[in-house]
Amino acid sequence: MGKIMKKILSVLWTAGIVLWGAASACSAQAAGLPARTAVLEENETAGSDEGQQVDLGITAKAAILMEASTGTVLYEKNCDTQLSPASITKIMTLLLIFDALEEGKITLDEEVTTSAYAKSMGGSQVFLEEGEKQTVETLIKCIVVASGNDASVAMAEHLAGSEAEFVKLMNQRAAGLHMNNTHFEDCCGLTDSLSHLTSARDVAIMSRELITRYPQIRQYATIWMENITHVTSRGSQEFGLANTNKLLKMSNSFTVTGLKTGSTSLAKYCVAATAEKDGIQLIAVVMAAPDYKVRFVQAQTMLNYGYANCSLYQDEDSSREALPLMQVANGVKDQVALQYSGPFSYLSITGEDLSGVEKTVELTESLQAPVSRGDSAGRLVYRLNGHEIGSVEITAAEDVEKAGFTDYLKMLFRQLILLNSD
Repeated sequence: MGKIMKKILSVLWTAGIVLWGAASACSAQAAGLPARTAVLEENETAGSDEGQQVDLGITAKAAILMEASTGTVLYEKNCDTQLSPASITKIMTLLLIFDALEEGKITLDEEVTTSAYAKSMGGSQVFLEEGEKQTVETLIKCIVVASGNDASVAMAEHLAGSEAEFVKLMNQRAAGLHMNNTHFEDCCGLTDSLSHLTSARDVAIMSRELITRYPQIRQYATIWMENITHVTSRGSQEFGLANTNKLLKMSNSFTVTGLKTGSTSLAKYCVAATAEKDGIQLIAVVMAAPDYKVRFVQAQTMLNYGYANCSLYQDEDSSREALPLMQVANGVKDQVALQYSGPFSYLSITGEDLSGVEKTVELTESLQAPVSRGDSAGRLVYRLNGHEIGSVEITAAEDVEKAGFTDYLKMLFRQLILLNSD
């Protein structure tokens, strides 16, 4: 009986402490004092110093070389200068199309009807006719392969009702990506407005979002030639799409995966080139190059530089140790499951051996209820040669409510049942 009484007194004592703590917290809050302070650390993704100052002989007005998984800038020239983007504007148009696909607003086999306005677009086009129907997937090909202005406007109208409304969505998406030097005025870059501007950095940012969030863009951006079929009142007619990205056919030590070209008399010659080698994805943006071929040669130069100098360490959950349960104080549950908040990438351009990266799990002793999913519980720390190169936050994987007096009575009842069953 003494053992039972000890259990009862223990539970009642804990319940009393909880009630006292709750009252103290309320008093502190009423007095304007914090009842509890939580310090949360953001996920850290390490990388090398940005914008290495090397002479690559880039004659284009602006350029940037970025690694996709970390966003590390390996080379830059005037990368925040606002310039006319021409058809690399369509990277944002494609991003919004794939957003809509992911959200289930449209499907790839859904048909889109061409308006008179979309048909009227000049510049590069695939010669859609008013009233002509094409699938979303076909129009994606027309946009990314042949840079069709008419296809871009047809998709903009299909998604937002009008090009003007679609452009609002483009600018909202750009703001969300912190593309601070960007303002769009159309969906295809055909405008000669001096206010339709972006920067090499911003082009790299939206390219990174597109290729990392929607890797399926690669299957369209690497099409060299393909036919589509126009079906109009005049019958059926084949039309050939030819990729404007000539990097696809240049001799390279890496695999070209995209992405988009652009040129107007105002913008001159631009390209956002994406490539992959040994698991590393790089983005090379060239803006306002002096002629047609220079943009490709200088994008190739930057990509060669990047692959010659960088190596990437990546870590996913599959290669990480299982996390223990963490104790929860004053909760309806005694423990909570933990999770890693995401993958980790570290980019090096110094040639260091990344096989020596060490990982250490650093956890707090316990969490205080209430616990919300995502609350910080510690870090997975990465070190190389004794120096921290970054970390990934470890968080609670579920909610745990704070225990009240009734919950403690239930615990007491369960304890009595267990003791009586012994």
